[in-house]
Amino acid sequence: MIPRLRKIDNCKYEMPLDEKRGMRVPGIIYSNETIIKGVENDESLNQVANVAALPGIIKASIAMPDIHLGYGFPIGGIAAFDFNDGIISPASVGYDINCGVRLIKTNLHENEVKPKIRELIDEIFVNVPSGVGREGKIKIGFSKLENFLSEGVNYAVEEGFGWKSDLERIEEGGKLEIADRSKVSSRARERGFPQLGSLGAGNHFLEIQVVDKIFDAELAKKFGIEYEGMVAVMVHTGSRGFGHQVATEYVERASQAMVKYGIKVADKQLAAAPIGSKEGEDYMGAMGAAANFGFSNRQVITKWIRESFEKVMGEKAEDMDMELVYDVAHNIAKREEHIIEGSRKEVMVHRKGATRAFPAGRKEVSALYRETGHPVIIPGTMGTASYVLVGTQKNLGESFGSTCHGSGRVMSRSKAVKQYSEQMVRSSMERKGIYVRAATKYVLQEEVPESYKNVDEVIDSVQCAGISRPVVRLRPIGVMKG
Repeated sequence: MIPRLRKIDNCKYEMPLDEKRGMRVPGIIYSNETIIKGVENDESLNQVANVAALPGIIKASIAMPDIHLGYGFPIGGIAAFDFNDGIISPASVGYDINCGVRLIKTNLHENEVKPKIRELIDEIFVNVPSGVGREGKIKIGFSKLENFLSEGVNYAVEEGFGWKSDLERIEEGGKLEIADRSKVSSRARERGFPQLGSLGAGNHFLEIQVVDKIFDAELAKKFGIEYEGMVAVMVHTGSRGFGHQVATEYVERASQAMVKYGIKVADKQLAAAPIGSKEGEDYMGAMGAAANFGFSNRQVITKWIRESFEKVMGEKAEDMDMELVYDVAHNIAKREEHIIEGSRKEVMVHRKGATRAFPAGRKEVSALYRETGHPVIIPGTMGTASYVLVGTQKNLGESFGSTCHGSGRVMSRSKAVKQYSEQMVRSSMERKGIYVRAATKYVLQEEVPESYKNVDEVIDSVQCAGISRPVVRLRPIGVMKG
């Protein structure tokens, strides 16, 4: 039975505390009326209720408008746990640890890039390996690759894979201090290290985009986005097989830990360990290493994007002003301070398919964006708009400083393949003036825009709820799919 919802505010719905046995806190779903109609009978609401029953959960089990069914914990979900008596749950972070997105700006206009879009995408396709199991092209020994796990983007920059200015434009500076590479198995290294610098398949992508609309000119300028028609590049990928292996192993360890610590959960996929336990701390160390791998993966890809632009456009990346706007993580757990019932409290915030959206003033935000709040990069689906948002002060009290992460899937990949042919998808992209290059025909069918929610409705939902607001909208002119 799907739990019932009641509207309690603008674009905000509550799943009452007594809706399902065992719930310790209510569920909160942010959505406008259009999206909620598609969620009301969705199994992901049961997952919201199951998360609400986890030990130590604080305030609410929260879901964003891009919510859809995940492994145990819904994608688009957020939950915070008391740091002293709460839990850490690997499935509540996800299998693609630090799947995230970054935006790279340029000073080029669409009129300069559009005539060369095919050449640019084809060059990037050669330079950036993509697809399931595809290996990167970094020729560094395993002993040196270890440094990416502990030092993240700091080491990538040292090795020539970026600019020092990149570091202040990445969440956590591209390095989680909690990372402990000794907690990572040799199997994770074997799967992950050869894939460093590769895009991956599924919903991962690389897009050349154009600034389509600026909603807040003053803030956009502070983010480095000067005018409509400006070209940017968006990258969406994560920690590849490395993060997947870490998650696989620690979900199993957490299952064993529940017996040891007497933890009971509504769904065994939500296996968890106490935050302060050895199992919990070991997972945090391994997750941190995987997150650093994910940041580094996007950083290495950035180098090859810059080189591709240099070759095709005939200018140096510096002269094209190819600075990062920002890089955000989607699947991650963070130790943070938040005001709970009037008191400052340390909590462990799980964001799975959700983005941290801290407004102005938070110490975690780099000095570059501390007076404005950091840019929040929200990718759309293939062929649709993407957005740059900024968090509001309201979201600190509402959603632990979090917002949506994308569109949210509504159709299975198998159904999409049956319903849409490769040619249908390509023709649709061509009509929109978008050049697409994909590793296989199936990824185009699986990722057809119709298999996702309307990203404009998702953005409308979080804006209507007052937890974040749009600064810039971008549209794609060239797409690379793994």
